[in-house]
Amino acid sequence: MFDDPVTRPSVISRTDPRVRVLCAIAVSLCLAPLHSLYASALGLLLSALLLALARPYMGEVWKRLGAINTFVLFLAVALPLSVPGDAIGHFIGLTVSRQGVSMALLVAIKANAFALSFIALMASMSPPTAAYAMESLHFPSRLVFIFIFSLRFIHVIAQEWTTLTQAARLRGFRPSTSRRGYSTLACLLGILLVRANERATRVHEAMLLRGFSGHFRSAARFRTGSRDAVLAACVALGIAGVLFLEFDPAGSAGALLDAAERTLSACTGFRMGPGL
Repeated sequence: MFDDPVTRPSVISRTDPRVRVLCAIAVSLCLAPLHSLYASALGLLLSALLLALARPYMGEVWKRLGAINTFVLFLAVALPLSVPGDAIGHFIGLTVSRQGVSMALLVAIKANAFALSFIALMASMSPPTAAYAMESLHFPSRLVFIFIFSLRFIHVIAQEWTTLTQAARLRGFRPSTSRRGYSTLACLLGILLVRANERATRVHEAMLLRGFSGHFRSAARFRTGSRDAVLAACVALGIAGVLFLEFDPAGSAGALLDAAERTLSACTGFRMGPGL
């Protein structure tokens, strides 16, 4: 995501990276504990608006959403059949529960909201810029190092694994569930770990020779201005709306949404359930 261009130059890409990191964390912390479908849907809308401001290449966005929703699809099939609750139908002899369908929708909405907000706020940063922004916000140095080196070397490790497996196939190896197949795969994994350790040692020594002192340096200087304050205020307002829908102590929003739910139920026969 950080290596391939996903977004065009935009208002968000010109915002202080530290503000974008904080906004991404705030949106994630807001979305994670949600149990209401209505609040989650509003969170998805907030993420979509942020993505629109980022001016993305939609082909790249759909590609990433496709990878995420491939996993979500398995949950969407499993949860309605495995979560107990009020039956709304049957599928291959198993009961489809209303609570399971609601939970599957909740997972799908939140997963896509996470992805869209991350793409909008973080994808336009280069890995060094993201790491420097995190260090400027006093993130733990170990966390910053894990983040930046994982982004940098995950492709190198994947390429090394491809080289090892191709070499094994040229020597007649074919993956199988036999004892010899498992033994060969274990040897390949061992070689990969040894080579990764050797490369990490060389990279660390090269960084020390170039004066690395445990902190990232950058020629860029971050400056916070009015544009950053406006973005942070808009995100905070959106988060406040999501949390209001989630908790809504007065029940005013809930009454309006219940009326909309009754209309939907009358048209489709599906109800989202109490508290959702």
